[in-house]
Amino acid sequence: MHRSLHGGRHELGQNFLTHTPTIKHLTTLVAATEGSIIEIGAGGGALTRSLATLNRPLTAIELDEHRAKALSASLPGITVVRADALATRYDQPVVVGNIPFHLTTPLLRRLLTTGSWNDGIVLTQWEVARKRAGVGGGTLLTAQSWPWFEFSLSGRVAATSFTPRPSVDGGILVMRRRAQPLVPQHERKAYADFTHAMFTGRGQGLTGIVQRYLRCSAAASRNVVGLAGVSRSALPRDLSAPQWASLWREVKRES
Repeated sequence: MHRSLHGGRHELGQNFLTHTPTIKHLTTLVAATEGSIIEIGAGGGALTRSLATLNRPLTAIELDEHRAKALSASLPGITVVRADALATRYDQPVVVGNIPFHLTTPLLRRLLTTGSWNDGIVLTQWEVARKRAGVGGGTLLTAQSWPWFEFSLSGRVAATSFTPRPSVDGGILVMRRRAQPLVPQHERKAYADFTHAMFTGRGQGLTGIVQRYLRCSAAASRNVVGLAGVSRSALPRDLSAPQWASLWREVKRES
């Protein structure tokens, strides 16, 4: 295949998924959703061909113009769009893809802050998938998104499942937009600023961080944290989605 205008495989950060059971598992996860599908980074089309068997409207996004052309020719029943995944708006109900590992964070940020999709099923680095799902403690990005999305893990994918083989294993992250957000949409920016302050703030545990944030007494801070249903010894990484929403409500009330 000719070299892409955007560079070769290394420049595009592509590690193609070749493990048939994983492809089938991803397809099964998508089959449990409803509506049209958009695939991020179709590459050689291994996952695309499997998704096409679901007989649902399918759009494949691929940056490499040669691969996009070949995929369009081999699968005339789907829509192939040559585009940058970071510049694509994801408004179809279902998003799926084997995300280039080096683009994981910016792509997840785009998915979680733009578009109107309902279900997202992405294959990315194992540690990133674990962290985004809140396994072993939440992260800032997860906390900022939790009021509007649910996250779960659906399996670890060995590095040997890709060609060429990456240096780390992959993980399947399942994301679903909440039918009823835990925080109103119009408060999203203020809430994001709040969670950022909690993760970066100084203080003895969460109560100390809240105290500095509110510029209140230690007793008032303990009261806020207690009313939110959070342990006084908790750290920001320890909170669940409902606890973040509850803490936000109590902090707003105290502000």
